[in-house]
Amino acid sequence: MLTLRAYGLLLHDGAVLVADELIKGQRITKFPGGGLEYGEGLKDCLIREVREEIGVEALDVQHFYTTDFFQQSAFHSAPMQVVSVYFTFTVRDHAAIPVVSEPFTGINGPVDQEVFRWLDLATSREADLSLPIDKHVWRMLKA
Repeated sequence: MLTLRAYGLLLHDGAVLVADELIKGQRITKFPGGGLEYGEGLKDCLIREVREEIGVEALDVQHFYTTDFFQQSAFHSAPMQVVSVYFTFTVRDHAAIPVVSEPFTGINGPVDQEVFRWLDLATSREADLSLPIDKHVWRMLKA
């Protein structure tokens, strides 16, 4: 089985936007985005995910990286390969994005929830992200 995912890299003032998310009871810090829906292209998936999750329009969407190694899904018990495609994008107004300053601020309870924050590229570490492919992309951003 295979799952295709599209993720966005929004850079601003030396930082990148990340999502702190409660997924199936696990706290995960990742880049914003999600799974491809049937009939949808990868760019369309990212644009939809940004609109749904962040509440802004993704502009100037450009391919950055596609997974080039095997990755088993962390969220499926059955064998499931993850292929993630990362795009850079811009927004009209960074101030329109609802962000928190501390990880997982306002997230509590068993229901899946998500908040966004800026992760400073100069002071953050690869370990600040939870998912293996995101960590790989983090190293690429830092290079």
